[in-house]
Amino acid sequence: MTANVTVARSGRKVVLVRPRLTADEGAIQRRVGWAWGLLFFNALTFYPGISFLHIPSILGKGIAQASLPFALVVVLTLNRKMVLRPNFFLCLVTLLAFGALLTVISPDHIGTVFRTARLIGYVFCLWLLTPWWGRRDYLLVRCHLRVLFLLLASVLVGLVVAHGRAMAGGRLGGALWPIPATQVAHYAAVATGLVVVLWFSGQVRGKVTAIVVCFTIPMLILTHTRTALFAMAVGIAVAGLSLIVDRQRVRRFFGTVGAMALIAFLTLSGVITAWLARGEGTKELFALTGRTAVWAQLVDSPRDKFQEIFGTGLSNSSFNGLPIDSNWLASYQEQGLFGVVICAIMLLFLLVTAYFQPRGVQRALALFLVTYCLLASFTEVGFTDVSPYLLELTLAASLLAPPLNADRVLRRRVRTSGQRRVVVRAADVLAERAGTVPALPLSARGAHIANRDLACPGAPAHRVVTIALVPRVETRRPVVEVA
Repeated sequence: MTANVTVARSGRKVVLVRPRLTADEGAIQRRVGWAWGLLFFNALTFYPGISFLHIPSILGKGIAQASLPFALVVVLTLNRKMVLRPNFFLCLVTLLAFGALLTVISPDHIGTVFRTARLIGYVFCLWLLTPWWGRRDYLLVRCHLRVLFLLLASVLVGLVVAHGRAMAGGRLGGALWPIPATQVAHYAAVATGLVVVLWFSGQVRGKVTAIVVCFTIPMLILTHTRTALFAMAVGIAVAGLSLIVDRQRVRRFFGTVGAMALIAFLTLSGVITAWLARGEGTKELFALTGRTAVWAQLVDSPRDKFQEIFGTGLSNSSFNGLPIDSNWLASYQEQGLFGVVICAIMLLFLLVTAYFQPRGVQRALALFLVTYCLLASFTEVGFTDVSPYLLELTLAASLLAPPLNADRVLRRRVRTSGQRRVVVRAADVLAERAGTVPALPLSARGAHIANRDLACPGAPAHRVVTIALVPRVETRRPVVEVA
């Protein structure tokens, strides 16, 4: 099955226009979306007694945990040959899994063994998805947004059907599937930030962005979660500053938001302060709603040298029955100083990699995700174990990965009529699922490439691309056929 690709000549460049998706390509993208959604669903925590459907605890937890084996099956149908793209970020995550494996030698609880096996399987699934990293059609970003929108839609359904349960304690939570208010705020903030950054770069229409923001921002406000709101604002600011030189839309956005913030501060400062305080006094604010008391007990608890270095093993991120609510202290408790150092290197690696990336939407999206996760890590848990935060850092790493570089596997040298060598890279002509095909620099006058098959083993579909550039003397428009 072949499909013609529209070619437009511009000077000495031949610009290839992305063809329509084939049936196989659409099926592959759907399976990638299913795998990503199952991985996200496996990271959800089930809280019994919240949903109005009265889901039994064992059933709810079983559904969430069973999504990981299903995700593994789906990924294996996509990547049957287990092609892995090497990357430093997942090597660090694998080190976390190996560090957790050391504590299983003499575990205190059977839950530690289960959580360690689950983390290893989760990391293995992430490795199998690496052939779809670096795509320019933002496939994984779109899959992540679909999952977020689905979860937020379930929260809205719960708000309509069971308003009392959804607003228990005065904060919006999930009443259909039990989702705490802090997680609802997390999903709303990340969805808002991703859509806004895509709008900055012209990838999403203004009407779509306005519709999304009109739903997600009120939901974020109803959760009364300050961490998510602050992290989202800073993440959007950092991502916008990376685009402010190239995008006039970003400059107008910052000017408008700055003026609105000034007006709100002058007229609604009392209301904003009351909302941020949430009825808490000065002592509670400085104690971060009681978190610092738990942190002090955790740091002062006795532990041997092995536990100080490698921790006590993966748990439910609690200490003496109280939630830790800090990624760094939870990492210290579960994986010791080793886990804390690995988490810091993960964030530092992503930030340094983003710094050396060219300005663009991939870099902006990655900066937003890394900034959000960094700020939220001080009052939320996530990087050490299976969680949406780990999945979002993986998404940031995939955005910073280079596109599939097939010319490392195979290069074809051809001669033009002027006896000049031209290097035709497979990465430039491979209409693979990585998205938009880049411009193919050629000497357009009299260029002729005999039918050559450029095989790209790194491509997920393992297709063969046939290039047939007809000489200019025979036709005005060269044609590229993709097999």
